[in-house]
Amino acid sequence: MHLNQTAAGFLQKYSTQVAKSFGVEDASHKFAISDPMETKLRAALLESVEFLRMITTMQVDQIKGQVVKVGNYGIATGRKAGGRFTSEQGVDGHTYELTETDSCSAVTWALLSTWANAGNLNEFMKLINQNATLRFALDMLRVGFNGVSAAATSDPVANPNGEDVNKGWHQIVKEKAADQIMTDPVYFDPDGAGDYKTLDAIVTELKNSLIHPSLRNDPRLVVLVGNDLTATAQTHMMNQADKPSEKVAAQQMDKNIGGMRAYTPPFFPGKRIAITILSNLHIYTQKGTAHRKAKDEEDRKQYENSYWRQEGYAIEEFEAYAAIDESAMNIGEKPAG
Repeated sequence: MHLNQTAAGFLQKYSTQVAKSFGVEDASHKFAISDPMETKLRAALLESVEFLRMITTMQVDQIKGQVVKVGNYGIATGRKAGGRFTSEQGVDGHTYELTETDSCSAVTWALLSTWANAGNLNEFMKLINQNATLRFALDMLRVGFNGVSAAATSDPVANPNGEDVNKGWHQIVKEKAADQIMTDPVYFDPDGAGDYKTLDAIVTELKNSLIHPSLRNDPRLVVLVGNDLTATAQTHMMNQADKPSEKVAAQQMDKNIGGMRAYTPPFFPGKRIAITILSNLHIYTQKGTAHRKAKDEEDRKQYENSYWRQEGYAIEEFEAYAAIDESAMNIGEKPAG
């Protein structure tokens, strides 16, 4: 399908607007983003996905370095004879490493033509911007939860959740603090034929076993839980419920687990469960590395929005992260013997 006349006109105006917004003559060639525009782009990414605003995202100067301390994970109150009490909050050995990250959001001519026919120029521009910004932002979380390695050439077919784009938070903890992640088989069966009958029981044991004692009652702790687990628990509760109030409780059970606020973030593995403080999850982008490009690629019959930067993930405090790996989680009856 060819780009219809209305869409072609709108697209030309959009391209002109992109160049003007970033202060360049032609946005169809890769260009560096100025500091103010980089800040604006980052704000747009955070605004597009609520969960991204809950974690720590920041710019750093170096590709490699010490994890930036943003939280307070220990007691800060006490006394010292003959002096003033202080508590150190070091992160010795906690390092990060950024890698080249290239995002590209492509919109086909067919879809652009549909957008153009369905609305005016402002709506058309809004749809293109939202499409790119939302995809870039969601991918930051997708890789953060699923990333295992940083391949020289990524394969989105074999690794649809960005497993080979970068090392995400879970993988970092696996490699640097393996004791914080349970990898022995666990059986979750609401009917009582497994190791655990409820998610509350799993979370309680996970917290008491692997979260540092000084943090176990920290009100900032939350539960990240996969959809497969919550769906299993909810289905069981709904089947057992015989009163309207019980059905409402079943529908709301995934909001609070083990006395902590529960979330199922975008692209979080279905059978993984983790406890952490959200600010403990970091995404770093190196200052001055962000580049953009927006061009109509006729050979591919699509308009491509590209965003290139040096980016990576980090965990601030390993003892504030505890999880059961999805490979260890089994839903159903525990085998005999």
